[in-house]
Amino acid sequence: MRTGTLATQAQVDQFLSQDGKQSVSDSKSRGLQLERLAPGKGTWRLRYTGLDGRTRRCLTLGDAGVLTLAQARQLADKARNKIAMGVDPCEEKAAVKAVPTFAQFAARYLEFVRGYKRSWQTDESLLRNHLLPRFGKKYLDEITRDDVLRMHRTRLEEGAKPGSANRLLIMMRYMFNLALRWEVPHLVANPTQGVPLYEENNQRDRYLSSEEAQRLYRAVCASESPMLRYIVPMLILTGARKREVLDARWEDLDVVNRRWRIAMTKSGKARHVPLSDGALQVLQLVPRLSDCAWVFANPATRKPFVSIFYAWNTARTRAGLADVRIHDLRHSFASLLVNSGRTLYEVQHLLGHTQIKTTQRYAHLSQETLLEAANAATKAVGTVMLGPYTAL
Repeated sequence: MRTGTLATQAQVDQFLSQDGKQSVSDSKSRGLQLERLAPGKGTWRLRYTGLDGRTRRCLTLGDAGVLTLAQARQLADKARNKIAMGVDPCEEKAAVKAVPTFAQFAARYLEFVRGYKRSWQTDESLLRNHLLPRFGKKYLDEITRDDVLRMHRTRLEEGAKPGSANRLLIMMRYMFNLALRWEVPHLVANPTQGVPLYEENNQRDRYLSSEEAQRLYRAVCASESPMLRYIVPMLILTGARKREVLDARWEDLDVVNRRWRIAMTKSGKARHVPLSDGALQVLQLVPRLSDCAWVFANPATRKPFVSIFYAWNTARTRAGLADVRIHDLRHSFASLLVNSGRTLYEVQHLLGHTQIKTTQRYAHLSQETLLEAANAATKAVGTVMLGPYTAL
């Protein structure tokens, strides 16, 4: 029910003190109305015609217990100015409400990466433990570059390594790029843009020499785990990841064409690994269990091993190689290829890397190879620089 008009703050106060739901118009500000909801409670609203010239709109300006008549008039004037400039205040307000919080967008992000990223659980852990406590309640368009810089710096102050801090920044950068690609309302820029990564000096290089590889092989052959003697050579001879070997299926091995199809890789895409002579010999020696789909199945469960750490740790310790990790076997495969004269392009495809930069980390050159390369200069100039100096 609507009745009368008001012109002063005293009239506003008197109107709000009365009982019953009712609305009244402002006599000086076109379309401005005060709606009484209960004694002492009311809401300022602006009614106007939409940009199409037909639709009637109602914009809530605020609580009458907080906004005075003069303040409500100022807000109404600003709204009418926007309308005159072709901006509908109601649509603008709805767009602002559509901006998700970081926590809401993080849930959408996790749902997206679950479909292709094998390591999505790592992302979930980083979000839960580090990003959501800091940014969860903030709207995406509220997060600034200063917020990101502060987060990045604080991780180091908390004792995290540069690589750990960088992982958070890289994930946030990807999340905001997705938000921009998905056209999240009101988001116009990526706040991580221009925030530099910390230099990482914690890269660990460990490669097996031929002698070490032989010691390790003797140790795994003596292992109480009957499958370790096949799993470790397969890792070294293919450069595959541990989980890729443990989950290998017979149906994915094409012995005739000497090709192994790995259906699910770290990148979420299938890839094909050439089966070398050595890899084929390993596969010929593997005892095949009847009606078992997996190549390196646990004989007790007839399913892939959940973990082989105990058997692996025992074998590497016996071989005097306690510092060698299973992933170092993949490093060694790449190192052997490079030292044999294979190109980084070939190594990249054999390892299944999408970027050559990743492959370069594995491209270790032995001291012997480097010396041979350096001696190429001596061979090129001959003995002219090796004799006694003679002035011209």
